Amino acid sequence: MSIAEKQQDIVEEFSMLDGDMEMTINYIMELGEQLPEMDESNKTDDSIVKGCQSKVWLMASEDSGNIRFEADSNTAITKGLVSLLVRVLDGESADDIMNAEITFPENIGMNRFIGTQRSNGFAAMIKQMKLYALALSSKTQTDA
Repeated sequence: MSIAEKQQDIVEEFSMLDGDMEMTINYIMELGEQLPEMDESNKTDDSIVKGCQSKVWLMASEDSGNIRFEADSNTAITKGLVSLLVRVLDGESADDIMNAEITFPENIGMNRFIGTQRSNGFAAMIKQMKLYALALSSKTQTDA
């Protein structure tokens, strides 16, 4: 499934909530609960996403030419938000991640239920995921 298709699935899921703020926030928190547990040893200062009000840990690794992401947060809503990004970008090629246009937040009206601080943090998460993809892509090319 392409990045665009994964984003479209998210948009369709959120459209079923009819813009209900409480249901939307609860759904985001549920999504965070489904995020696989991140190993405590990976929750280091190096893996913290800078620019997030909450603590967000993000790790990336290369697996058969694709980038795998692992993430966690100390708050339920932020964990749900990062889980959406992991869902969209995990398992994709570095080039696809670096060139991805992340449209689902706008398409689900995310700005209505997260404040400016979280929006800035969300942008920082996207930036960090793209930087990891770039770094792992560069490493793979120099190892080849």
